[in-house]
Amino acid sequence: MTRIVITGMGCLSPLGNSVQTTWEGIKAGRSGIATLTRLDISTVETKIGGEVKGFEPEAHFGHKEARRMDRFSQLAVVAALQAVEDANYAITPDNTFDTAVLVSNGFGGPETLGESIETFRLYGTKKVKPTSFPAVLPNIVSASIAMRLGSRGVCFNYAAACATSAVSIGEGAELIKRGDAEVVLVGGTEASLVPYVLAGLNSMRAMSTRNDDPECASRPFDANRDGFVPAEGAAVLVLESLEHARSRGAHIYGELVGYAASCDAWHVTAPDSEGTSITYAIRRALQKAGLTIYDIDYINAHGTSTLLGDLQETRVIKQVFGEHAYKVPISSTKSMTGHAMSTSGAFEAIFSIMALNDGIMPPTINLETPDPACDLDYIPNVARAKPLTYVMSNSFGFGGQNAILIFKKYTE
Repeated sequence: MTRIVITGMGCLSPLGNSVQTTWEGIKAGRSGIATLTRLDISTVETKIGGEVKGFEPEAHFGHKEARRMDRFSQLAVVAALQAVEDANYAITPDNTFDTAVLVSNGFGGPETLGESIETFRLYGTKKVKPTSFPAVLPNIVSASIAMRLGSRGVCFNYAAACATSAVSIGEGAELIKRGDAEVVLVGGTEASLVPYVLAGLNSMRAMSTRNDDPECASRPFDANRDGFVPAEGAAVLVLESLEHARSRGAHIYGELVGYAASCDAWHVTAPDSEGTSITYAIRRALQKAGLTIYDIDYINAHGTSTLLGDLQETRVIKQVFGEHAYKVPISSTKSMTGHAMSTSGAFEAIFSIMALNDGIMPPTINLETPDPACDLDYIPNVARAKPLTYVMSNSFGFGGQNAILIFKKYTE
């Protein structure tokens, strides 16, 4: 059986522009949520979010190339470069076709799309940039990374709403197992903090409007939660077989031992009221990992801070784990990062892996008034130390998309 390990990681998040700075913020229980600065907030109801701060595209790409790329691609390329450097992996003519890129996105480039539509409306065809069409394609992010790194292997995009990057990680592992790649860059990117996207989510009553208290707005499992807080960012992981990683003396962060996906086939936005499909995905991931419910030491929850979503996730965990659910520590790191949609699964995969390495379970901050219906151990407000062997990460998305990842602390 092929064992899949993680050998490199990179990220830009509302808490910092590297894995280490982000993880330090997570452990400290620091919020990355603030009043939005990159758009005209007078046009939207939700005026807060998790922006990537201090990111200067021109410093990475130069002025000309930066103008040709949407922000979601810019963030992803930088995160990918961080991950490859962290993995100490060089792409050469000998391994170029054995290196794949599956860094995914569900929205595409909404910033460029919005600007192009407005330019067309005001000035007509001739003023629309010729680079605007390729810049908005969801797959352009993987293509941009491949072009920058010189990777000529499998290169495409998965789209599964807010489960997108978790699916990318799981399917990247399958690519290695079936022999179509030796090394795969996986993860996600999101840069959808633009007025028309936020307006649509506000119309759905999906987002928090706690604009006067940004740092406390994302409050998963709290009785006073009022919706998720939108965020942006990129996170990329390097996956390879254990055999390949050992052959090149790579540092190994952890092992991906379980992955399963399912679809509710129920509703465009609401989860299946019975939790049947999520329950199946969790049980299937455990089965594929050769584990029981008693092996899971910590769960990084999807936990978006929506009324229905948090309640449903709690119910599903109880369905799968039974009475043991009350003994499994759980937390939602979205309480600190906000909900980065396509990127969330990859953010939380990194946090799960760092938790395994440091023996630190992140907190759920802003959990001040527990919802009586959400009565599990959500590690309120302060991180908790505990030796960890197996961590499960949940990701769910609109359309009923579900993905479960299980990571193991690496041992020889």
